Amino acid sequence: MATTVTRVQTGVRLEARLLNVLKALAALKNTSLGDLLEGIVLHAFEGQQAFGAPTLAQIAELKKIYGLDLTAADSHQLVETERAAAGRAKAKRSAAPAKRPTRRSRS
Repeated sequence: MATTVTRVQTGVRLEARLLNVLKALAALKNTSLGDLLEGIVLHAFEGQQAFGAPTLAQIAELKKIYGLDLTAADSHQLVETERAAAGRAKAKRSAAPAKRPTRRSRS
């Protein structure tokens, strides 16, 4: 029986190679990236493994293809390159609304 939910659009930042592996896995499983992530998180919240041996083997191959060498031990210790962080800050500044000129009163 299907459960009705409300989904929202979100902007999250993920390590590029990790995202590539997730997208490829979603394509292999004929599902969306969002559905894949929901399944992984719901399993994790219950302390369950999200994937069986065949899928874990597929993931291992995708990790090789995309050069993903990160492990769970790297979790919460990733540091973004200064170049990427600087580019994000610059984009944020240019996206900020321009200040409106103030009107001077005629006295």
